Amino acid sequence: MVTFPNCKINLGLNIINKRPDGYHDLETVFYPIIIQDVLEIITSQDIDLINNIQYTASGLQVDGDPLNNLCVKAYQLLKKDFPQLPPIKIHLHKTIPMGAGLGGGSADGAFTLTLLNQKYQLDLSQDKLMGYALQLGSDCPFFILNKPSLAKGRGEILSEIELDLSQYQFLIVNPGIHISTGWAFSQIEPTRAFYTIEETIFIPIGQWKNILVNDFEKPVTQHYPEIGSIIHQLYNHGAIYASLSGSGSTLFGIFPKGPIKLPIFPKHYYIAQVD
Repeated sequence: MVTFPNCKINLGLNIINKRPDGYHDLETVFYPIIIQDVLEIITSQDIDLINNIQYTASGLQVDGDPLNNLCVKAYQLLKKDFPQLPPIKIHLHKTIPMGAGLGGGSADGAFTLTLLNQKYQLDLSQDKLMGYALQLGSDCPFFILNKPSLAKGRGEILSEIELDLSQYQFLIVNPGIHISTGWAFSQIEPTRAFYTIEETIFIPIGQWKNILVNDFEKPVTQHYPEIGSIIHQLYNHGAIYASLSGSGSTLFGIFPKGPIKLPIFPKHYYIAQVD
């Protein structure tokens, strides 16, 4: 059985305060983007599989111990409550850049939960799946809902919103710079934004440039001037709105439909145009 985990971008991101548990309360809009990985799960008859699961990957290189992959963790999470789950083989083909602010790993984990639920008829409701997804990561529940959503708390308190940007196209640019999420949060001094994202997101998109803010953008572009240069290039080439996604390093520009005169980026950049 095959599914296609997609990524997301953040439209604005306000860091509100640091919590006693070490996390931060934030406000953002998650917007799904159709750049997709490919995830396949098959039942295995191999009783010698370690922990009843075999995980393989192709495409972009997935770093780290395979046992820590969110797809594997998703299976193990459900296996505890549904011991009847058979041994499986998972293959993941990666096209979404990792550690890039696009939520690709979170999407893979969440889509694994959904696919296991469908394939093995576990009859889990959306709310139950979102509860499991939260155990994998703060933004994993979004990929169970997978619709434009206002996110609060750690990113797990979701409210679906009526936001349709299908009349525009997106240019996604990843310069391959790794930005530590911990470092990025350490650069933020939480302050009360003049406009909340909940208010701003429904203002006409032509006005977003000066008021829909990602709090990570200022410290990240100061530390990595190359990233700030990309934002300027996107605007200079006709973007209505351009910003950082999450803590970066992926950036995106929102353009009117029609031909885009693309900026000239180095060959090692990841660039995707999405209608």
